[in-house]
Amino acid sequence: MNSFQKRTAIRIASVSILLASFASPVAWFVERERSEEGIVSLAMEESGRLLHHYDAVDMSGPNAVEHATIAAQTISGGMFDIAEIYDAKGDKLAESMTQEGEAIESSLPKHGKPGYNLSSYESLRLGGDAWVLRVFVPLRNSATDLTLPITGYFEGVRVVPEWQRNQILERSLTVAFMVCMASLLCGAVLYPVVVRLSADNERKAREVLDSHISMMEALGRAIAKRDSDTGAHNYRVAWIAAVIAEKMGIAGSAMQALIAGSFLHDVGKIGIPDAILLKPGKLDEAEFAIMRTHVTQGEEIVTGMGWLDGANAVVASHHEKWNGSGYPRQLAGDNIPLSARIFAAADVFDALCSKRPYKEPMGFEAAMAILDKDTGSHFDPGVMAVFKPLARGIYDRLATCDEDATRNLLEERVKHHFGH
Repeated sequence: MNSFQKRTAIRIASVSILLASFASPVAWFVERERSEEGIVSLAMEESGRLLHHYDAVDMSGPNAVEHATIAAQTISGGMFDIAEIYDAKGDKLAESMTQEGEAIESSLPKHGKPGYNLSSYESLRLGGDAWVLRVFVPLRNSATDLTLPITGYFEGVRVVPEWQRNQILERSLTVAFMVCMASLLCGAVLYPVVVRLSADNERKAREVLDSHISMMEALGRAIAKRDSDTGAHNYRVAWIAAVIAEKMGIAGSAMQALIAGSFLHDVGKIGIPDAILLKPGKLDEAEFAIMRTHVTQGEEIVTGMGWLDGANAVVASHHEKWNGSGYPRQLAGDNIPLSARIFAAADVFDALCSKRPYKEPMGFEAAMAILDKDTGSHFDPGVMAVFKPLARGIYDRLATCDEDATRNLLEERVKHHFGH
């Protein structure tokens, strides 16, 4: 199991446990309430049937008390332990209770004359672990037509027996357990799905990255074919810039943008005529003005290409100088993007130390003397402070590398920083 899979497993397990710990008590509470309501509904239905059977719904007749008494006595021996029947004015006509009802009757909250319009109930916990359900039912000549006038009231109290309490508890716990297991099982089922989707996504991301890197290399080769140097220059300067940036703590998208920008810094030279680009001698002023346009042409090429947008900073500013004397915008100091300042040191160092058609390679000490002299004018002193201790090792490493070896050096950094 790799680190991603471990993190995924921990996160899904945490969410599943959190969901189970929240959903299980809720399920327990809902099931308990549902059981209560089931008991109350059954009791109210049964009491209504008996009240109608004993003609104890209309409490205004001459035999109202007699009918109410018979009905109350019958009901109190069934679903209820206390049965009370009132007339339409709220005066009690009959009351009957079982032995269990007598034991808790004095503990019940007192209330005035009934005057409610809708049925309701309350669940009460009394002393001695007694649990009672108390229902309030307005009586009408129809159980369904609530527009009819109220003819009386029925109030019943059921002492929930221990067997029924245990049954409700068992049902509630069973439902809570099932919800808990469902939450955990859901997490267990989701884990392989998430891992597989993530693996597919990572594979597709790598395929896209591979295509991006291949496109970058293709552009680099196109530049090299037109320039006076081989493609090794692009590999070298991108690798040198990455080494400096790593020492400066640059990583992530900033490092990726630096590598892409360094590799494609001269992409605009594709638009420079061969007579100027390949001229072995020094360019005159007019030719140099045309050569300078490779910066803006490079910007136009990489801008709007999505993943290459990050390369714009190096492409657009790699000829700017710390003192503002560079081109094309004469940016100075920190106004020059850091990636371009890093690249400037890498580019000039490699240009001085490499063989070109118009010059021989310069030795390490001579090259560093020029960079030292131009620090503070051309180069960022902060970047140079990081680069100088690394320079000798970079020089020695590249001295033994041909183009393939240099490509391998850069590919190692690409794999590291592009998540390969």
